Amino acid sequence: MKLALDPYMFRETPLLELPSLVAELGYEWIELSPRDDFIPFFNHPRVDDAGVAAFRTALRSAGVGVSSVLPLFRWSGPDEEDRRAAVRYWTRAIQIASLLGVDTMNSEFNGNPREAATCERMFWRSMEELLPVFEQEGIRLVLEPHPDDWEEDGKRAVDIIRGINSPNVSFLYCAPHTFHQGNDPDGIMDKAGDLLTMVHVADAYDHTASSGLRYIVNPPGSQVTVHQHLDIGQGEVDFGQFFAGLERIGFDGIVTACVFAWEDRARESSTYMRDTIRSYLDTWSTPPTAVSPYRR
Repeated sequence: MKLALDPYMFRETPLLELPSLVAELGYEWIELSPRDDFIPFFNHPRVDDAGVAAFRTALRSAGVGVSSVLPLFRWSGPDEEDRRAAVRYWTRAIQIASLLGVDTMNSEFNGNPREAATCERMFWRSMEELLPVFEQEGIRLVLEPHPDDWEEDGKRAVDIIRGINSPNVSFLYCAPHTFHQGNDPDGIMDKAGDLLTMVHVADAYDHTASSGLRYIVNPPGSQVTVHQHLDIGQGEVDFGQFFAGLERIGFDGIVTACVFAWEDRARESSTYMRDTIRSYLDTWSTPPTAVSPYRR
């Protein structure tokens, strides 16, 4: 099992200093989320091959690996020009992951739930173009249903991934999205089974609670999607249930701490999440064996 950190709260840290910072925080793995100087949100990657090689050297020096590369592109949005551009961006991002020696990329369905049918058609069109590239490079794609994607529900997302019918594509359960994807961790995990290869760990409030008035937006009925990425214990996700479910299905994949809410205390949050996740994993009847980046 790999315990990784999404270092988004440290995105101002220079890229080549990031591995040593992550090592200082007690992690051996990075889930490399969007950065303006590497792969930015929704735009073409900014890093060249020399920059990738320098980053790989910095990782090796720090004894840290990249568990996955996380790009976000408009590959299933309703606009065909945007979709074609996103496929080009994806192709370069896959090449970058390959140059890094990374075998996993994760992302979201993206799109727009208010144009779900169109976005699903765009998604399948993009998959037809990109799946051969993933397979050629030997890179696994792990997908999650994200709040405000064309598909938000966890069980339906598992069915979509199963329908892709490729051993290179699997499912990511994101704990802070629990209340958007059906609030049924056990049902989703059991349905996914061995398709569940990654989890994101952070807490969130149940936006459906208090008769849907946990959050009040004005004017009423505004189309907004709200969730958080908080430290474990600051929200309402049942992490006892969450980790027990992972143990029950024999999960042995990537666990990523992905808190975004506390940039003012990013170090404290990251070390707290590391220790708290480990405390849950240590209760398993057969504790998972950690995989070290450079001792495979």
